[in-house]
Amino acid sequence: MLTATYTSHKTGKLTLSGAITGGVVALCIYMGIGFIGIAILATFFVFATIATSHKKNTKRNLGDGQHPEKRDARQVLANGGLPAILGLLAFIIPDNVLLATILMAAAFASATADTLSSELGTVYGKRFYNIITFKPDEKGRDGVISLEGILIGIAGAAVIASVYAIGFGWNSMFLNIIIAGTAGNIADSVLGATLERKGYMNNNEVNFLNTFIAVIVCCLLVYYN
Repeated sequence: MLTATYTSHKTGKLTLSGAITGGVVALCIYMGIGFIGIAILATFFVFATIATSHKKNTKRNLGDGQHPEKRDARQVLANGGLPAILGLLAFIIPDNVLLATILMAAAFASATADTLSSELGTVYGKRFYNIITFKPDEKGRDGVISLEGILIGIAGAAVIASVYAIGFGWNSMFLNIIIAGTAGNIADSVLGATLERKGYMNNNEVNFLNTFIAVIVCCLLVYYN
């Protein structure tokens, strides 16, 4: 973990504060959930980094700065804060490790779906719509979606669910994580089109809430299954 923290800073993917915070997040996850938690975290980080770097000049020309290439501590906590809390809870209450792992996967599925759908959807989307009005809107703006972006987001959630399934089996939780991650991603767009556009919330707060909503949705799915 120390090597990964050092490398992420030296390669310019995280600021110093972001790298330190990322190391703390990773430690919390490992303490409670173990290597499968680190694998899920690493998968999110790799895919988010690739998506953010992909055709960055094109996105820069569009003025799309929702996910800066170099993330600071606040941005790390926006995506990893809730999984870190779940890791600590699993450490304190070890009987709930499996549930904490499922919920952590849902949170990272949402964060991955959000990052991939916005970063790659902006590049590969054909038609862009406001998620509230469904009227054509400017790509790159908060709350603007495309079919391609939504599908890419679902694929991102499925990748995280697959990492979970490799560790715990291909059961109903695989689909639950994908559904929860997609729900969190859609909620992110709704919040972006409403509260964020009006200045009531910033992007980091919206990102944290999308992971929180994904966890709530996953809780309901687990309960009713």
